[in-house]
Amino acid sequence: MTTTSETPTAPLIDLQRLFVAIRRRKRFWLTTALLGLIAGAAVGIVLPAPPTAVAKIIVVHQDDSPTDSGTLMRTDVAVLSTTRIAEGALKKLNSTEAPEEFLKNYAGLGLTNNVLQITVKAKSNEEAVAQAQALADTFITDHVQRSQAAAAAQSKAILDQRKNAQDELTKVDQQIADETGKGRNANASTLEGMYGRRAALASQISDFDSRAQQAGIGSPQVAAGTQIVDAPRALPKAFLKTEATNGGIGFALGLALGLAFAAIGAVSRDRPVLRREISTHLGASVLAQLPSKRRGLARVWKRARVVSDRERVATTLARVIKKDARGVSVLELGAPKVAAALALDIAADLADGGRASVVDDLPGEDVRKLAAEAKSDVSVVGAGDSGSGGRRIGVGTVAPGTAWTDLEHLGAETVLVVKAGHANTLWLHTVARQLADQRIPIIGVVLVDPDPRDKSDGTLWDGLHTALRGRAGHAPAPAAAPGVVAVEQEDRLDELAARIAERVAKTEPPTRRFTPVRPVLPPALATPKPPAAPLPAPGSVSVPDHLDAPTKKFAPVKPKPRPTPFKRDHGEPAHTGELNAELEPEKSTVPTGASPRTGGFATQTPEKSAEVS
Repeated sequence: MTTTSETPTAPLIDLQRLFVAIRRRKRFWLTTALLGLIAGAAVGIVLPAPPTAVAKIIVVHQDDSPTDSGTLMRTDVAVLSTTRIAEGALKKLNSTEAPEEFLKNYAGLGLTNNVLQITVKAKSNEEAVAQAQALADTFITDHVQRSQAAAAAQSKAILDQRKNAQDELTKVDQQIADETGKGRNANASTLEGMYGRRAALASQISDFDSRAQQAGIGSPQVAAGTQIVDAPRALPKAFLKTEATNGGIGFALGLALGLAFAAIGAVSRDRPVLRREISTHLGASVLAQLPSKRRGLARVWKRARVVSDRERVATTLARVIKKDARGVSVLELGAPKVAAALALDIAADLADGGRASVVDDLPGEDVRKLAAEAKSDVSVVGAGDSGSGGRRIGVGTVAPGTAWTDLEHLGAETVLVVKAGHANTLWLHTVARQLADQRIPIIGVVLVDPDPRDKSDGTLWDGLHTALRGRAGHAPAPAAAPGVVAVEQEDRLDELAARIAERVAKTEPPTRRFTPVRPVLPPALATPKPPAAPLPAPGSVSVPDHLDAPTKKFAPVKPKPRPTPFKRDHGEPAHTGELNAELEPEKSTVPTGASPRTGGFATQTPEKSAEVS
């Protein structure tokens, strides 16, 4: 049976990681928002709003109706923004400014279906008011002229139609007179048609007269109703309101740009910030986490908390390191000062039980500087110094440009101090691969500056070689007898083979599961295990009597005849008697009177069996 393991595909955009990355860069987008606020306020001071005048006009339309959706007012706003109106206003002002330039300084806004607001900007309040008045007068004059021209054109068209109808009526009257002059020879049906035609033409002429009168009446209503309802006036300058408006707009734009850049950077840079991502890419569990160096006023009241957290982590790591005689190094990635302080604290804890020193292999010699500032009693030596013996805690870096072959001289095992969001995924893989090539197991990861709301798990349950619980197999055993040492080493090899087989089965499951090949033991380790206690002398061990009891023989199961649907089977003789006859001798030899538990040997004779039956 083939077993396949499917790894879940990672989502294109991890929302949790995106939100954490944006929250971690809050200084950036808060700074951009503050800069936008300052820029908006500065614009209000450097470029103040020009003097502005406002006028309101009520506009009466000849074809106005309550169901109008504002089409007529939009037409009036469009007419106001034409060079014809601008040129007429400039002529009233006796200005030589170009109409195209003047169009940029004013605008119209339809407040309702019949109210138009004109806003004009100028160099001074007086000039703005004058320009607004000229624009209002020019627009009213143009609107009334257009209305009168439309009414006159409509009236002229109606009067032309009335004249044509009057001419036709004259011809019909002449025809009626000619036909009537014939006397008795006049055609009655023709006269009747002419009379009907004359009546229709008279009705049309009357209708044309009324329509012409209505067309002439409409223009005076428009002229009288269209007027200025709010005289042009200069708007007061509200400095605080203007500054607040500009500052709010700048703050919103700066905040939006900052959040956008933070989100794009979080997706494009691919720098893990969650505990589960860092532990997965490094192949080691997160042992502890420490806050980064505080800035500003937070350094005053949170210094004691930061120091206590670091000392607690150092105490935990020192307890683990004490159990192993091999050297341990502290390698940093983005947090050299935290790694230096942590190494000094670990060395101080180890110095209580013996001599301990710190090997400073950081590029900036942060350990020496920190030890000098704190006046620590821990001995700090360089990477090339011989040292003063005792436990040695090496401090180095795995940043780009690291000499990987020199890391094994700092310690056989290492603790990584990684700053969240400092390195990308590719470099984390490079660090894990290089340490594996140098055969430097990672005890664990100390995460610096994690997200306080990160609830993800940073523990790897399938990494015994990198977890603290897997260090028991690597710890050196105490001195013991040669036989016991060989047994323990063989047990360790069995455990190592089982772990390798388990890891291979998890990563690359085979088609068939074979027994893992045990490593070949050296001759010194191939000796058989000594027995826990010496064997007794031959003949001194007695066997209980009940162990020699024979197995009780039971009668065979008697088969029951099965019914058959065939008639020919019913006529055959039954073999029950023959079978019972064959079983009688066997029944006579069945032991009775003794149970298998008591181990008896008595047998029942055929006579007694017959009596019993």
